[in-house]
Amino acid sequence: MSVQLPQNIDTRPVTVIGGGTLGRRIALMFASGGADVRIFDLADAVRSAAVAYVEETLPSVVAARKGAVAGTVQGADELASAVSDAWLVVEAVPERIELKTSVFGDLDRLAPADAILASNSSSFASRLMIDRVSTPERVLNMHFYMPPQQNAVDLMSDGQTAPEVIAFLQEQLPHFGVFPFVARQESTGFIFNRIWAAIKREALAVVADGVSTPEDVDAMWRINSGAPAGPFQMMDQVGLDVVLDIEQHYADENPHLPEGPRELLKSYVDAGNLGVKSGRGFYDYSEERSGAAVAA
Repeated sequence: MSVQLPQNIDTRPVTVIGGGTLGRRIALMFASGGADVRIFDLADAVRSAAVAYVEETLPSVVAARKGAVAGTVQGADELASAVSDAWLVVEAVPERIELKTSVFGDLDRLAPADAILASNSSSFASRLMIDRVSTPERVLNMHFYMPPQQNAVDLMSDGQTAPEVIAFLQEQLPHFGVFPFVARQESTGFIFNRIWAAIKREALAVVADGVSTPEDVDAMWRINSGAPAGPFQMMDQVGLDVVLDIEQHYADENPHLPEGPRELLKSYVDAGNLGVKSGRGFYDYSEERSGAAVAA
């Protein structure tokens, strides 16, 4: 089937499905390229917080990037209105394949015929999400890391994605301050995340084995790499529940992976310590400590 590329994208919105940690950051980047962005989330509190984050952060991102122009952001609690006239829809819901499959079935039915449908999933190939999609040629993975600080983006076909869709995104995404790299074969974890997964897993293992602590691992990482944050700080930023979901997916594909890292993550998640978003993870982010990161 031939695919329709989006037309008149300068006057059409971008829709992000999910207002969590990454969803709101994705929305921020498109808004910093002058786009009108809609954030769909059924949870009022999440949706409102996502819009507030974009509104508060947008001026500094626009000021820091040459040629950036502020767009707009608004929340939506109805999917049909959220995707109406959108040229791009980015799914950023939790890492549950059944949920993602259902979402893409709805998006295929409700979004304009020429809209590109992308998944931000960091561990599931979009090939696994298209059982209810009639036009898989417009579906692909478009995986963001942690913008606006980390602005690389993985693009990966669902196995049927039209090459012109990928080429179109390669041309357009840099206008929004993000930089696409194409995975040339289907790969769980894509490009950078495969490398990061090995680092993250070994950092967790070092702590799970009692060899070191999160703060010492992070301190050594910062000294030796020159990076501003260590692996445990970065996991807290993403959310430990998300990190655990990703690690479990890797383990489902490779049963030989050690259990210690997942067991350590699970102990934090079961205690409700999810990282920055809950106020405590490997570090304490409570207001009582003036927002400073203190080892948990």
